[in-house]
Amino acid sequence: MQRMGELGKKGVLALLCDSTNIMRPGYTMSEKTVGKTFQTIFDDNADRRIIVATFASNVDRVQQIINASCAHGRKVAVEGRSMVNIINVATELGYISIPEGTLIDTEEIKKYPDDKVTIITTGSQGESMAALSRMAASIHKKVTIKPGDVIIVSATPIPGNEKSVARVINELSMKGAKVIFQDTHVSGHASQEEIKLIYSILKPKYAVPVHGEYRHLVKHAELAESMGIEKDNIFILSSGDVLEISEENAGVTQTVHSGSLMVDGLGVGDVGNIVLRDRQTLAENGIIIVVLTLDGDTNQLLAGPDIVTRGFVYVRESEMLIDDATNVVYESVMKCLDGRVTDWSKIKGEIKDRLGDYIWKKMKRTPMILPIIMEVS
Repeated sequence: MQRMGELGKKGVLALLCDSTNIMRPGYTMSEKTVGKTFQTIFDDNADRRIIVATFASNVDRVQQIINASCAHGRKVAVEGRSMVNIINVATELGYISIPEGTLIDTEEIKKYPDDKVTIITTGSQGESMAALSRMAASIHKKVTIKPGDVIIVSATPIPGNEKSVARVINELSMKGAKVIFQDTHVSGHASQEEIKLIYSILKPKYAVPVHGEYRHLVKHAELAESMGIEKDNIFILSSGDVLEISEENAGVTQTVHSGSLMVDGLGVGDVGNIVLRDRQTLAENGIIIVVLTLDGDTNQLLAGPDIVTRGFVYVRESEMLIDDATNVVYESVMKCLDGRVTDWSKIKGEIKDRLGDYIWKKMKRTPMILPIIMEVS
């Protein structure tokens, strides 16, 4: 607080402040309250195996879990790559204290009775490939959820993750586990009064609400204005906006590309929107390939049309549909040839239009139609 006060006296040009808890009045509770809750849960479930899911980055929370485990004579196993990495680094730097002999490898869990084991894991946000989600789906190689296990989800769902978290909790409950998620977490984000305090100490010229959904940013802008920041000096930005700030003025000057980057095999960013749209069409509606052969000299139909489908219908059960579709293609091709149309792109376009209309009328589907014309001279 003292250091922030010094910065406020020097003058702060812009404050980019977290907006996640901007809807919450008052102050965020102390992290120490969670430690007391852990002690109570460990007391109440002294004869069961306990699994705790939390944010890997919350080192103090991990320390409190270890403290509660040691107080109850439990060994601690750590699951999840990020959790293992952070605990190793935090231990080396002295930010976390683990009594010697407390940590065990996950493969050693079977050597100890359930009431002597605590598992600290990632996956508190329902991430599909995180350790807790894999345990819930019975695809984790080392940990199998058993009836009677006590699972503490020590995190509040980030806005947008509620469904994923609920799914994992339901899957764990179906396996007979007892899931505890009430009062096991204290937010790491500032509430309204703390944000007001920061504004009053730093007295920034410009306010840029960050970290939160748009509704949070709007509420934050209102709070900043109530703390004396001029409305024209508050900027709600979208991803990609470039904000230029100087002592004299500030404003959004341009926009840069932002968003998801497709990683596909060895390629990074080489699959664009058009390819993704085609894949979506293939996934939802399948593909129809129309093959026919034309005489290069006389432009007469020599073979076909033949229709091949993938992901559209099961051909053996839809022979009448395929026969009718073949007739539609034949008629559209003959119409073009009789009209002395020699441009293959026009013939392909006619096949796509006529066959597409027929399939839509019959099936209410829009598969990808790929005409292939072969030339024999």
